[in-house]
Amino acid sequence: MFLRRCQRPKNGKGHTYWALVESVRTARGSRQRVVAYLGELKKSQRNGWVQIGQRLDHKDRPSPTLFDPPAYAEPDDGVELVRLKGVRLERTRDFGEVWLAWGLWRLLGLDRLLAERMGAGHEEVAWPTVAAILTLARFCAPSSELHIENTWYRRTALEDLLGVSSEQVHHRRLYEGLDQLLPHKGIIEKHLKERLGDLFDLKYDLLLYDVTSTYFEGECLGNPLAQRGYSRDSRGDCKQVCIALVVTEEGIPIGYEVFAGHTHDSRTVEQMVESMEAQYGRAQRVWVMDRGMVSEANLKFLRERQGFYIVGTPKAMLKRFESYLVDRDWQEVQAGVEVKLVHGPESDETFILARSADRRQKEQAIHQRFIGRMAAGLQKLQAAAQSGRLRDVTVAHERLGRLRQRCWRAARAFDVQIRALPQGRGQTRLSITWSRNGRWQDWSALAEGCYLLRTNLTEADPAILWKRYMQLTEAEWAFRITKDELEIRPIWHQKENRVRAHILVCFLAYVLWKTMAQWMRRAGLGDAPRTLIEELAKIKSGDVVLPTRTRDGQPGKTIRVRCVTMPDAAQKVLLHRLGLTLPQRLRYMEEITQM
Repeated sequence: MFLRRCQRPKNGKGHTYWALVESVRTARGSRQRVVAYLGELKKSQRNGWVQIGQRLDHKDRPSPTLFDPPAYAEPDDGVELVRLKGVRLERTRDFGEVWLAWGLWRLLGLDRLLAERMGAGHEEVAWPTVAAILTLARFCAPSSELHIENTWYRRTALEDLLGVSSEQVHHRRLYEGLDQLLPHKGIIEKHLKERLGDLFDLKYDLLLYDVTSTYFEGECLGNPLAQRGYSRDSRGDCKQVCIALVVTEEGIPIGYEVFAGHTHDSRTVEQMVESMEAQYGRAQRVWVMDRGMVSEANLKFLRERQGFYIVGTPKAMLKRFESYLVDRDWQEVQAGVEVKLVHGPESDETFILARSADRRQKEQAIHQRFIGRMAAGLQKLQAAAQSGRLRDVTVAHERLGRLRQRCWRAARAFDVQIRALPQGRGQTRLSITWSRNGRWQDWSALAEGCYLLRTNLTEADPAILWKRYMQLTEAEWAFRITKDELEIRPIWHQKENRVRAHILVCFLAYVLWKTMAQWMRRAGLGDAPRTLIEELAKIKSGDVVLPTRTRDGQPGKTIRVRCVTMPDAAQKVLLHRLGLTLPQRLRYMEEITQM
């Protein structure tokens, strides 16, 4: 669910409000449905911060709040004469989104954890602060370390929140911060798993596992992990690394590993399972994986460790259950999706047949497109033979093989005969004929839209098993958010440890993202933070400069008050539902006017 800002005129004035919208699947396709219109909370409702605070300290609101900026000395109440013509606004900075990100960082306890593990050191900027700057930048405005130094940090209010001036932030220090952060990866993952569990009462009995890839710009000659392999980003021309991620059923990440770019997905399973067990113990967890992870060796490995699994299967395995596809005892789990429970040849495993109307239409369209391409290619092949340009049987079979490779979806849709003519007819030396393969056509019509799941769970309801498997989309969404919103790709670092540290920073930024999503869900704001972050990004800080004068008209001191802009009505609704109160002032300064 996501937020949509709405506006409508009323009594000659424009009014802004929020609608909570969700995407739903209907018989006519995906549609958007308004769940609720959001306004101020009623007295009987609790905001999201109160709910989180009760889990933390068993009281309504932890004190002091994690979102307060550093305190400053308040001036004594007095009366100053201000020269109105000289009043101006200076030094505007981005405040709202960095203030929120810094609060999330502290909410997760990462400031305390890294202060204990990394230490302050003798440097001007402590390593924990450098780690926070890297992560907050990735969360708010993903960019390079050089861009953080030259542009991003200077335009934000982090100087007031962290107490670090922009002159102290430079790219070399940020690079060194990556090196200092990486050795603490295991401790950070374990801490986050416990902290997020305390905040949101998460369960870890169902783990979703998936693998993606992200590519490099550059040769990466000094990085053995950078290899060419199957690219999910359609960048086979670039070297890449593979990232294996484990998330909970809510999409909360609890661990990841980095593999060489040419590593097959199935070869990552054992290492990832052992890594999770080393950190969190060997509990009887349910692993949900797609068919790219599946191999008999991996499933045997999980069974030997008393683990459970729900996995996808290769399309070819569907052929074993052809007789079940024609039966009518299907159970509908949602509009256009039906499932059925069948037992395999081994008694310790269960198979779930599923079929989707939308998927059937998609696969039918794909088959028709490939059949058309295959038929057009066969006609060209036949024309070449009839004109005498194609005379050799071996060459004709090679061209047919390349055609089938290009049109692999319909490679068996035609039975093709190529034979040499005993006596040529003019320049024609070959006869090429074909006919439709009736068996392939019948099977494709039966299997289109169908897929097969495999599990060693004893659950007898196929709908529950299917829904558990479909939660794998949370892992896929994790990769999509990391790539699109947090811009993990492309990687510009060339050293292996810098690459690993870059991925760790992206992992931490994604944890902040999902923490915000869980908080929004408890505040009734859906679970898509992008709109909220964009709204808070409109809130700025700036210096209100007030030149004063003495009673006899002479120039006096100049007062500089660093203030935060007031949120508009729609932003106030969001802040109220989250349970946050924006500060009004950040700093008060007095400057003596030089005569």
